[in-house]
Amino acid sequence: MFKVLIKQPGKADAEAKLVQGVYRIGSSPASHIQFSRPEISARHAILTVTDGLVKIADCGSSNGTYLDGERIGADPVEVPIGSTITIASDVHIILLEKQISFTQYPPNANVSMATHSSLSDPKKKEEIEREIKKVESSKTSNTPPEQRKYSKIPVIKISGIDENARPIVQEIKRHAHVELLKRLNLKRMALSGASEDQLAEKARTTIHEIMKDLSVPLPPGVTIEKIERELVHEAIGLGPLEDLIDVPEITEIMVNGPNNVYIEKDGVIYRTDTAFADDNQVLAAIERIVSPLGRRIDESSPMVDARLKDGSRVNAIIPPLSLVGPSITIRKFSKTPFQVHDLIRFGSLTNDMARFLDACVQIRKNIIISGGTGSGKTTLLNVLSSFLPPRERIITIEDAAELQLKQEHVVRLEARPPNIEGKGEITIRDLVRNSLRMRPDRIVVGECRGGEALDMLQAMNTGHDGSLTTIHANSPRDALARLETLVLMAGFDLPLRAIREQIASAITIIVQVDRMKDGSRKITQISEITKMEGDVITMQDIFEYKHEGWTPDGKMIGRHVPCGNIPTFMEEIQRAKIDIDISIFNDRRII
Repeated sequence: MFKVLIKQPGKADAEAKLVQGVYRIGSSPASHIQFSRPEISARHAILTVTDGLVKIADCGSSNGTYLDGERIGADPVEVPIGSTITIASDVHIILLEKQISFTQYPPNANVSMATHSSLSDPKKKEEIEREIKKVESSKTSNTPPEQRKYSKIPVIKISGIDENARPIVQEIKRHAHVELLKRLNLKRMALSGASEDQLAEKARTTIHEIMKDLSVPLPPGVTIEKIERELVHEAIGLGPLEDLIDVPEITEIMVNGPNNVYIEKDGVIYRTDTAFADDNQVLAAIERIVSPLGRRIDESSPMVDARLKDGSRVNAIIPPLSLVGPSITIRKFSKTPFQVHDLIRFGSLTNDMARFLDACVQIRKNIIISGGTGSGKTTLLNVLSSFLPPRERIITIEDAAELQLKQEHVVRLEARPPNIEGKGEITIRDLVRNSLRMRPDRIVVGECRGGEALDMLQAMNTGHDGSLTTIHANSPRDALARLETLVLMAGFDLPLRAIREQIASAITIIVQVDRMKDGSRKITQISEITKMEGDVITMQDIFEYKHEGWTPDGKMIGRHVPCGNIPTFMEEIQRAKIDIDISIFNDRRII
């Protein structure tokens, strides 16, 4: 470990410690040592710290890198203690001293190699599941609500590494990373066509050899196997997130900077002791997610939507927009998509509601699913999509592909962000327009959130009945107001009445889904748009959810009830010979 002093104009001098590793210096947010100055190139220089040596090399920068006043080139040059590295002209890094790298702990004799067939570790998965159940059972269910309100978020121990020992472990891992880069070029192997399993096996073997040669003693409770597994995850996977992704009970993973990782299970948020080494490790994980999709994240484009191989949705945002460091949000989807019977079992809807929605899809009614973030809109859209006839041609349009339709004749379209030059963007709106030329029987739009709403309404009004989409809104009435706003975003100066007439003639059913206070997701309203009266769109509720109280352990008590209104298209359902008893809409009937 080396101690350095950083001097730059307009800022106070800062001391830093450099452990073994390779540090990118530049103005890019992906740099390990970043200087946001115009004279410094995005990728300016490389600083290499090994056991006992510091070397600096220039990366072809415009304004040069200097060691004690002499310009250096691409070949690494050793930096003696007391020397000054100058980046461009005004930024100086002074190498002050060398410090002892590792704190001494009793040596750990366990050096056997962990043998796994994939990145997933079944034992680790079981450990995490046990830990989640343990934390859940320790929660005080009888605590008064006013006290629960201010209680801390429970912590789940995932890593199994003591907080005091983590800096030592991170230092060991950095040393191993440097050696891994020397011995193995994983990127080149990937480009040469090596499979993921081959990369994983090669990384495991090499890391095991590195760790076997490591003479540094390990902290108590930390095994070689544990470090090796984490190193493999960081080399070819998503680092500390790999263990969390494989647990089916976890529905959301939230990374707020390198040291704060949260999960959601059954609608409840837990904090984990999992941590990244630093911001750069988080950025590396983001890069591994977005690169295969042809997307990018950098200073000019600091936000990105993407997906994992299993279809899980990913959003990432980096500094300077995120003040806590690089942030990742992963919305996981079940490997086996939920079916309607699963939602009935969860209490999200009833059998009668499911039969009614099935009938609406069969007779080609246009349906909008409305709800807030994390309310289950996409899950319900998947379920409703399963009602679509298998012999129809279905076009799905999404920002980041997440729908999992099982029909045979499905064309999946995905929007594309602009490239580094700001060109080549293909929007949802572009895809909706293009889909009309693709002979669709049904159009399924993952989410309407812009001017594509106008094109969607026009498609629904010109023979493309039976379309499905989602929208962010807190109630069916709010969904209509939101649609009006989105149509205006298309850039046409349309009268409000004309917009409302379009909506009233295009949309038939609005399904409202909500995430309740206990974390459960429920359909809270199914409403029908009936007609226009003056300038107002009229609606009637078909089903609704009535909240009736709470259980001692904080679960919501309630039931779905019909509202006593018979759909105006009931005759269409009967003509289609769909078996639905009209009594299910009777408000005196308990369901």
